[in-house]
Amino acid sequence: MSGDSCPVPLAGPSCEATVRPTIYLDHNATTPVDKRVLVEMLPYFTGSFGNAASATHGLGREAAGAVESARSEVAALIRAEPKDVVFTSGATEAINLALTGAMRGYRERGRHLVTVATEHRAVLETCERLRDEGCEVTVLPVDRLGRVDPAAVVAALRPDTVLLACMFANNEIGTIHDIAALGQLTRAAGVLFHVDAAQALGKEAIDVDAMGIDLMSLSAHKIYGPKGVGALYVRRRNPRVRLTALMSGGGQERGLRPGTLNVPGIVGFGVACALAREALDADPGSAPLRGAQEAQPGSAPLRGARETQENTATERDRISQLRNRLWQRLSSLGNVERLGDPDHVLAGTLSVAIYGVDARRLLVETPTIAASLGAACASVTPEPSHVLRAIGLNWRQAEGVVRLSLGRFTTAAEIDTAADLLAANIARLRTATPTLSPAPALSSAPAPSSAPATSTV
Repeated sequence: MSGDSCPVPLAGPSCEATVRPTIYLDHNATTPVDKRVLVEMLPYFTGSFGNAASATHGLGREAAGAVESARSEVAALIRAEPKDVVFTSGATEAINLALTGAMRGYRERGRHLVTVATEHRAVLETCERLRDEGCEVTVLPVDRLGRVDPAAVVAALRPDTVLLACMFANNEIGTIHDIAALGQLTRAAGVLFHVDAAQALGKEAIDVDAMGIDLMSLSAHKIYGPKGVGALYVRRRNPRVRLTALMSGGGQERGLRPGTLNVPGIVGFGVACALAREALDADPGSAPLRGAQEAQPGSAPLRGARETQENTATERDRISQLRNRLWQRLSSLGNVERLGDPDHVLAGTLSVAIYGVDARRLLVETPTIAASLGAACASVTPEPSHVLRAIGLNWRQAEGVVRLSLGRFTTAAEIDTAADLLAANIARLRTATPTLSPAPALSSAPAPSSAPATSTV
C-alpha cells in the first residue's frame, strides 16, 4: 500500500474527511523513516531475505554482509571499531544489557553504581531492579538547567563503584551533559562509564575513545531509521568490558544478544547512520555518501541512495535556527520559560513551560500539531515527569510544559504556522483561566530533586 492510499472503511467518513495535515514536532519521540533508508531496507524483506547466520548459502552470506556493513556504519558514527557494536531491539534493551550485564559481570569488584535523577526511565527502572538484586544505587541531583555537577560525581564514586550511567542529552529538556569531562573522571577512578546516547546520536559529534565511554546505548528510530532496532557499544580493549548476557540461545552478537538478527532493520540503521554522519562531517558543497561498502569491501553497494544529501553541512544549524524562531514567537507571549541549558542543548529540542495554561488541553485543542508533554512515555500518565520534578518544577508549573522537537524535514512555514496556532490557543486559554502560576526565577543552583544527592532507589 502506498503512503498516499487509505484503506476503505466499512462504515464512517471518507479518508478525505478525516485526514488532516499534521505539523510534526515530536522528533524526540520518534522520527519518520528517511526515504533513502527505506529504499535500502526493502530488498531484505523479499529477494535478499536470508538469515545472517546461514553461512552455507548465498542468501545467508548476503544478509551477513549487509549486517556487517551496517555495523561498520554505526561504528563510524561514534568513532568505534565495528566489532564493538552489538545489535539489539533498541536503546531500552541496550540499557538493560549494559547496566545489568555490567553489575552482574563485575560482582566481585563491587555492587555500587551511580546515575542521575533525569535519566530515562529505562535507566532508572533498571537501577530499581538491580537494587532488588542487592546493588546500591546513588542518584545524583541536577541543577535548574538539568546539569549534573562533576564534583558531585567525584564525591559519589567509591572503591566499590562499578559503573556511572549518565545520558548524553536529555530527551525531555534537551540539556547536553559534559560527557568528555565525566569520562575523564570515571577513567581516573577505574569506573565503567555508560552513556545513553539515544537522543544525541547523529545530532552531536560522538567519539567513544576521546570521551572515555565504555558502554553506550543507541537507537535507530531517533535518527530517521526504523523502529525495533538499536545497538550497544561495548568496549573491547583499554579496558575490555565484561558483560554477563541476559539471554541464552543462538550465540549471535558475541553471545551477548542471541536470536535471529533483524536484517532489514539493521540495514536501515546503518544507512541512517551514514546519512547522519554526512550531516555532521561534510564540508559545505561536498557531501559524498561514504556508504557501508567503503568500510566493508566486497559487500553490496547502497541501492538507490543518493550520493549526496542536500544541505547536510547545515542541517544542525538549520534546525537550531528554526527552534530559535519558534522560541522567539512563544517567548513574546510572556510568562513562559524555556527549560534546559540554552547554551548546551540539542538543536531540535524546545521545552517550554507556559504558565497559566494546561499543556494537555492546549495540545488537544491544537490537533494539527503533534507534540508531547515532556517525554512521550510521560504523556500517558497524569503525573509530572520525573525530569521536570528534578529541575525544580512543582505540579502546577509542570502542567504547562510542552516539548516541541524539530527534525530534518521541519520547514520554516510549519514553524510559523505552529507558532500562530499555539499563540492563539494560549491567549484563549489564558483568558478562560486567568489565574497564572508565576514563572520561577532561573538559577543554575541545584534544584530540589525527587532524588537526593545520595539515595538508594
